[in-house]
Parts: sequence; C-alpha cells; structure tokens
Amino acid sequence: MFTSSTKLLRDYYAAFNAADWDGMLSLLTEDVTHDINQGSRETGREAFAAFIARMNRCYSEQLSDIVLMVSPDGSRAAAEYVVAGRYLKTGEGLPQAQGQLYLLPGGAFFDIRDGRIARISNYYNLRDWLAQVSA
Repeated sequence: MFTSSTKLLRDYYAAFNAADWDGMLSLLTEDVTHDINQGSRETGREAFAAFIARMNRCYSEQLSDIVLMVSPDGSRAAAEYVVAGRYLKTGEGLPQAQGQLYLLPGGAFFDIRDGRIARISNYYNLRDWLAQVSA
C-alpha cells in the first residue's frame, strides 16, 4: 500500500507540473474533499476541476523539492514542496496582477482510498505570497 500511495502522489504532482489537468483529476475519487488554503471546503471532482480552472486563469505554477510522507498503511500522506509561480490575472480581493514572480513553501495533506486521492488539504503562507506580489 505504501508504494502504491507514494506512486499515486508522484503521479499527481507530475500531472500538476505538466499541466495535465485531466490526468490529475483521474487520480481523485468522485467525492474528493478539497480544503482550500485559508478558505472553504469543496467536495467532488467537478468542484476540484472548477477550482483548477480558476487557478489557471490567475497563476502559472511549478512545484519543486517535493517530499512525500506516507503512513504505513498508505491511507494518509503529506507533501512538502516549493511553489515557483507567476501571478497572471488579478484574483478577487487580491493585489493587482502584473506578472509578478513568487517563490514560497507549501504543503498538503491527503486521504487515500481505493487507490485514489479522497482528500486534499493545501497550505501555504498567504502573508508571504501577498508580500511578494505586492512588492
């Protein structure tokens, strides 16, 4: 289980970095729960697809230095990474986008069920991001 869960998460982040959104979505359960950093909880693969579409309008991001940690039974996992991005379009209630570059640490927690991701909880330091794009 440990190895298959690790592979699942590697595939998830490889799909993210390749902008393979359909590939990423295929790794999620239909009822996936997504906890948005300092935001609300959304449920369902369709809601996650809509979130990805919103993010892609405003940001271009790549993740590096990805470290994965998986529980012995493979049912829970965590990831730590560095986000390198460009702020493309102003998000609602956020500073004006002017193509600013940013670099910040991030992390995520996962529940894994039946070989797919059933929960994603993403975290990053919003104040750090705001300082970088407001400078």
